[in-house]
Amino acid sequence: MYTVADLKKGLKVTLDGDPYIVIAFEFSKPGKGQALYRTKLRNMINGTTLDRTYRSGESFEPAQLEERQMQYLYKEDTHYTFMDNQTYEQVQMSEDSVGDAKNFMIDNLPVDILLYGEKAIGVTLPNFVNLRVVQTDPWVKGDTSGSDSKPAVLETGYTLRVPPFIEEGELIVVDTRSGEYSTRVKG
Repeated sequence: MYTVADLKKGLKVTLDGDPYIVIAFEFSKPGKGQALYRTKLRNMINGTTLDRTYRSGESFEPAQLEERQMQYLYKEDTHYTFMDNQTYEQVQMSEDSVGDAKNFMIDNLPVDILLYGEKAIGVTLPNFVNLRVVQTDPWVKGDTSGSDSKPAVLETGYTLRVPPFIEEGELIVVDTRSGEYSTRVKG
């Protein structure tokens, strides 16, 4: 059980039967009266946010979340399917729940799935993923137009900026936290 004094950014609590994460937190002590704790919370299932103010002495249930290592298998319509590496059980997530992670997921990618009960509500990718460039403009030797990057489309359909020497068909390393080019895969 958390008290209002335990609130901090990133804390996961249960409100009205759903898991919420604290995304903003502010403490204020008016001249008279009790201290106020203003929070902004995001529902971890549907993504809605709400602002709430609490007073000293209030308490919260911790969100019962579990993170399991799984493997991304495939996408069918608007659902993504993952397999638990130990039990071989499969779970599905909607495109909304997967969010921007869909830009970097390729078949058999190891990921961490956040579960609330038996419901998959979040996916955590490795920090770096190798993805193949499927479309980009060719590099012309001697081109001194001054551009130090060009757009490239990856095998997942995601578009990012890459250095001019990157060619179609090359494997590059992408930082999944920023969505930016990191380096090219050698060998």
